[in-house]
Amino acid sequence: MVKIKIYNPEGKELEEIKLDSAVFGVEIKPELIHQVVEAQQANARLKLAHAKTRAEVRGGGKKPWRQKGTGRARHGSIRSPLWIGGGATFGPSKERIFAKKINKKMKRKALFMVLSDKVKENNFIALDKFNLAGIKTKDLVNILKKLPFEKQESILIVLPEKIEAIIKSAVNLPKVKTILADSLNVVDILKYNYLLIDKVGIKKIVETYKK
Repeated sequence: MVKIKIYNPEGKELEEIKLDSAVFGVEIKPELIHQVVEAQQANARLKLAHAKTRAEVRGGGKKPWRQKGTGRARHGSIRSPLWIGGGATFGPSKERIFAKKINKKMKRKALFMVLSDKVKENNFIALDKFNLAGIKTKDLVNILKKLPFEKQESILIVLPEKIEAIIKSAVNLPKVKTILADSLNVVDILKYNYLLIDKVGIKKIVETYKK
C-alpha cells in the first residue's frame, strides 16, 4: 500500500492519503526506463547538420581539362570530394533518421516506474490544492520554502490544468518547471529532483494513464 502526506501551502501536514499502487507503486526496471529515455531523446533530436554530397554541390558539370596529354591527374568534375569546395564523403546528412519507435504500453510502464521511484524516495510532494492569488514569483518561492524540499534542488510542478498564476510565476525560477499532468514524460520527471503536485493532479494522472 502506497501512502503520502498532503500539505497545505503553509507547509502544514493535513492528512495522509493512499495512492493507486498500479501507478505509484510499481516495480522499477532501469532497463525499460533507459530504453524509453533513449527513444524520447532521439525523437526530439533536430536534424541540423548537413554536408552536401558531390551531387548537391553547385557546378562541376564540365570536365576541368581533357583526359590525356596535359600531364595532370585525370578528373571528371571540380565537385569531386578530392577538390576544395567539392562535395563531402560520408558527411552529416539531414536525411538520416534518428527516430526510435517505442509502443505506448512501454512508455506508460516507464512513466509509472519513475513516478513510483519519486514516491519511494520521498521526492513526491503533494499539496491539498494549488492556490496562488496572483502572478508573483515571490509568493511561489515562499510556498516552496515551506514545503519539505531540500535546498537548491530542482522541482517539477505538475498541474491538473493550466493555472496561469503558477506557470508565469515559475518562469523566472531556473530550477523550477511547470508541466500539465496529461503531458507528463519520463525525461522531465528524471531531470528534476522533486515532483510537486496537488490532489486533483494525482487524480488526473490516474485518469489519463491508467488503462
